[in-house]
Amino acid sequence: MAGEKRDGRQDRWSKHNQQRRQQIIDAAIAVIEAGEPGADVQVQQIAVRAGLSRTVIYRHFEDRADLDRAVQQAILDGLWSDLMPGITLDGTVPQIIERIIGTYVRWARAHPALHLAADHDIDGGDDGPFQQGMEQLAGRISGIVGTAVLALGGKPTEEEAEALDPLIYGLVGAVFGAVRRWLTRTGERLPAETLERLTAQSIWFVIDGHARGFGIELDPDLPLEELLSNDVLAV
Repeated sequence: MAGEKRDGRQDRWSKHNQQRRQQIIDAAIAVIEAGEPGADVQVQQIAVRAGLSRTVIYRHFEDRADLDRAVQQAILDGLWSDLMPGITLDGTVPQIIERIIGTYVRWARAHPALHLAADHDIDGGDDGPFQQGMEQLAGRISGIVGTAVLALGGKPTEEEAEALDPLIYGLVGAVFGAVRRWLTRTGERLPAETLERLTAQSIWFVIDGHARGFGIELDPDLPLEELLSNDVLAV
């Protein structure tokens, strides 16, 4: 019984810590959203927003970098949860591209400060939340594109098939770079709708060009799912 009581207390304490940690992360995101994009956010601002002291915050995070990583991960989790449902085979290829890019651009326009915070290099390395999320997103798209290429009768060489992953990663990075540049440019900004259209067209041109190299003619007006078997759609 004594062990059960201790376990119960530990469970309640663990739940309390998780809730307090989330409270701090939510407060940090609120402070970032309320400020100018790219503005420095002080731990004291987060503490005030959370209704806590700086000391309490550092009980739940090892240091400022640990806090920043947790906040960045939370921001990106929100972005990925918006993007991932749109990465499907439903619609024509241009519609699929427009759906994904449109979702991303609208999110960035609604949350410019969060976008810059999510894209910030915290550790100076390649394994932060942003890079991990990029790899996850690119991997998801690569899997769908690779499946579609084979199902449509494409015959890429082993080298071309191997190049698909870095190619898709580069395209994803290019879209992120274009939106980052759009958000940070001074002066009159290009309308979001125009950015969506031109970016989507650019990605379509690249995909269509490579498809032709694989011996595939993509009809931009034909739904992709009509070209694929039920077995492929289930993948």
